[in-house]
Amino acid sequence: MRTAALDVIRDEHQALAAMLRSLKLLLAQARREGVLPDFAVLRAMLFYVDEFPERLHHTKESALLFPRLRERAPELAQVLSRLDHEHARGEAAVREVEHALLAFEVLGEPRRAAFEHAVERYIAEYLEHMAVEETEILPAAQRLLTAADWSELDAAFAANRDPLTGHEPADEYRELFHTIVHNAPAPIGLGGGNPQDPARR
Repeated sequence: MRTAALDVIRDEHQALAAMLRSLKLLLAQARREGVLPDFAVLRAMLFYVDEFPERLHHTKESALLFPRLRERAPELAQVLSRLDHEHARGEAAVREVEHALLAFEVLGEPRRAAFEHAVERYIAEYLEHMAVEETEILPAAQRLLTAADWSELDAAFAANRDPLTGHEPADEYRELFHTIVHNAPAPIGLGGGNPQDPARR
């Protein structure tokens, strides 16, 4: 059964994976060119992760999807508990990366490596988390949940409206997404060239 909620979850996973790849590429480009990265774009990208996947996507998975699966697939209890724990820690994890970014921006080159390592670890953990959901959780949900379950889940996830999955951004987020799309490198943005070039902003 194909459902709107599953489509939204998978689309949001793809958007987040693209954002994380672009974040990594932006840092690699700056290091390769021997310049500081575009801190404004990095802040915007991390704010997006905090504001959309952490607060909307994860909350609904843990509150609406996972409890239904616990009822129908007790064999998934351990992996669901692990994913719930990772969701609960998600906001703290992105704050740690944002703090490492602030230290890099304020204190300069001596903090570059610590920030890059924090980003690498965060990305690796996030991609692994989504891979578990894609390979174990979503197929089980597709197999076991009822039409009534999906009706509620479809309505809940349709309200997310993440601009990186094709929705028009709300007015308060318009400048944020303009910054990301026009300055971050592919796959999430159109940016390229010198990270410090003011013409790119």
